[in-house]
Amino acid sequence: MEKVESGKFVSVDYEGKLENGEVFDSSQGGQPLEVRVGGGQVIKGFEDALMGMNLREKKTFTVSPEDAYGNRDENQLHTFSRSEVPAEMNPEVGEMIGLQTPDGQQIPATIAEADEEKVVVDLNHPLAGKSLTFEIEVVNISDTPTQEMGTGCGCGHEHQEHGHGGCSC
Repeated sequence: MEKVESGKFVSVDYEGKLENGEVFDSSQGGQPLEVRVGGGQVIKGFEDALMGMNLREKKTFTVSPEDAYGNRDENQLHTFSRSEVPAEMNPEVGEMIGLQTPDGQQIPATIAEADEEKVVVDLNHPLAGKSLTFEIEVVNISDTPTQEMGTGCGCGHEHQEHGHGGCSC
């Protein structure tokens, strides 16, 4: 029987839940997530759990923050004066925005605070500091990709090709 090993393309049906049971991501209603094992396309804890699984095997596991999106870092909160924020922008707490670095790279951020004087953005990943529980089933193991690999980022979310600028996860 085929086993998941480094270098293989593995498709999994999955559901990811937070500690409170809230589903934060799922392949239900869409196509399975395909990853190249060892390619760093998914969080370390997810990839580690896949290793050695058989085709059609199911598993439930929990990934600690250290093997997922890391712990929250309060140094990743950045304050901008309201005068630095474009006038047409009306930031609301909880809103995801994209910041651009001087070299043109897009960085996802969440509005943590906004008033007339300042806007505070949080550059931590939204799932930083959280333990994540996954229920997965290996649905395919292949030596070559079975899905088009160009537009996804490996996070499991569906992304639009135009105007997305990469993964905000």
